[in-house]
Amino acid sequence: MSSRDEVLKRVRGQLVEAVSHPTLAGDWTTYPDPREQFAETLGGIGGVCVPVDNVSQIQDHLRELLAFTEGQKTVSLISGLDVGNVDPDTIDDPHDLEDIDFAVLPARLAVAENGAVWVSDETLKHRVLYFLPQHIALVVEGGHVVSNLHEAYAWLEANSPTAFSKQGFGAWIAGPSKTADIEQSLVIGAHGARSMTVYLLDQ
Repeated sequence: MSSRDEVLKRVRGQLVEAVSHPTLAGDWTTYPDPREQFAETLGGIGGVCVPVDNVSQIQDHLRELLAFTEGQKTVSLISGLDVGNVDPDTIDDPHDLEDIDFAVLPARLAVAENGAVWVSDETLKHRVLYFLPQHIALVVEGGHVVSNLHEAYAWLEANSPTAFSKQGFGAWIAGPSKTADIEQSLVIGAHGARSMTVYLLDQ
């Protein structure tokens, strides 16, 4: 018997007693103020949360962002926010969006627990707009923030019927792009947005 066969024999001989799957019933993490916790969590992973009352406040804040003011090509898909100079609906090949500097895009929901924001392509022609721009700003219309992902999926099922359809696209985005090597050197924007701003729009 080879050493390999001997090892496999010993492994097979160590039978582990079967256990039942854990249930999803239980007390999940909640926060007294999910919006405040979301802002703190998002800040901890490199993003910025800005509560706003109306679209005009978003426009005012964008004018203070160097990443936006220095951007040559910008996109806005938020109704009433006239800050974009590229119309993605007139572009057929999504590769032509590779040089977008700043994009302001819609989002559905934010999660306090992990700083994630749910996005979909329900109102977008090209879903790559969430990943190609140098910088992105996501506008959570209605300012919906829940404590945890369990609440988030329940909210999406109730408020966004196509969220989990086979035809639809959806994703969680948590902060700007990040990567770290084995020496723990963190790099922001290595293969995605270099910054992410989330506007919680109450109106």
